[in-house]
Parts: sequence; C-alpha cells; structure tokens
Amino acid sequence: MKILMVLTSHDQLGNTGEKTGFWLEEFAAPYYAFKDAGADITLASPLGGQPPLDPKSDDASFQTDDTRRFKADATAQALLASTGKLQDVSAADFDAVFYPGGHGPLWDLAENASSIRLIEAMLKAGKPVAAVCHAPAVLRHPKSADGSSVVNGKSVTGFTNTEEAAVGLTGVVPFLVEDMLKKNGGSYSQGADWQPHVVTDGLLITGQNPASSEPAAQALLKMLR
Repeated sequence: MKILMVLTSHDQLGNTGEKTGFWLEEFAAPYYAFKDAGADITLASPLGGQPPLDPKSDDASFQTDDTRRFKADATAQALLASTGKLQDVSAADFDAVFYPGGHGPLWDLAENASSIRLIEAMLKAGKPVAAVCHAPAVLRHPKSADGSSVVNGKSVTGFTNTEEAAVGLTGVVPFLVEDMLKKNGGSYSQGADWQPHVVTDGLLITGQNPASSEPAAQALLKMLR
C-alpha cells in the first residue's frame, strides 16, 4: 500500500505580509493513520525540501495527540524536511494520493501543472484522490476524459465560506473552496463549522476542515483495503 502525500510549498498569505503553508494537524493525523496501517508513505511538494508550516497551526490551542506525536518523532520530521519534487513523481508508483490543507495550496497546488496531471492520471488509473480543508482546491483544474471537471456531478466538501469568514480571510484568498467546487459542478455539502465532515464519491474523498483530516485518511484506507 503506497500512499503519496502532497504538501504546499507556498508560504505567503496573499499580500498580508503574514506567513502561511500547510496545517500541521492535516498532515500529522493522516500521516500516522497511514503509518499505523502499515502504508509506505512518500512526501512531495512543488519545490521539494521542507514545506512551510502555517505558524498558526503550531499554536498550542491547535495541538492534538497526532501533532504532539510528530513533535517527538525525529524520523517523521526528517522525512518532512526532505520532500521530493512533485514534478518527479509518477502516478504509476502509488496506490493513492492525499493532499493536506492549509491556505498554501490555494496559491500553488491549485494551479500546479504537475499536480493537475497527477490527479488526472490517478483517477484515470482507478486510484483514489483525497484532500482535506483547503486542499480540495487542487481539484480546481483537473479534467475527466470527457473534458468536464473531475468534481462535476460528484458529491464533495471542503473549507466552507463561513469557516473562511470566521478566520477573516475571505478577502485575502485567491478563491473560496466552496464556491469553486460548486462552480465546477460539484454537489457540495457541509457539516457544522469546525466539525468533522467527510464525503466519498467514487474515487474522490474530501474533508471539510482540520477535524476531518483523520476521518478522511481512514476513508482512504478503507477504500484501499
């Protein structure tokens, strides 16, 4: 069971002067779900090397058992510090791909040609694609064989407009995940803000927010089994 995890390389929160990146829980929870299930995990990012961590996700109030486990895990930290370059990975080498969120993917992974090709190749090969929180942004451009969006007619979720408003970044982000998924023909659903909500439709698995990370990872493992 070989799982590719793709992280953002983008660290600028629009023109605010603040930093962004990936959200720690959205990496740590799936990483340990996969590791504990015996999966062979590969990490990649557009630029390779150490992906930027959203500093807010490192705040004490957002720590979980999984983030604390990561902080004490030198092996995992070393793996994260040396991600491969996304352009060098092949869909043929993996059984599934998982995209952790954070605001970073809105700027780089959503528009990244290698990511778009990877998602299209995975789905064409009958392999699942999972993304949580802001990471369903990566589904913005990939197309199905008929030329329509890969989310067209699919049940999906992702970071809600109300959650984005709650963190005060509606006017900062390049696009809203919820609006994009609806515009692309997705049948969008949401749970209560900040509560776990995961949707599986065919080969697509999407999670609404950080709390959905671990359940989304479990949904992916269930599909692979």
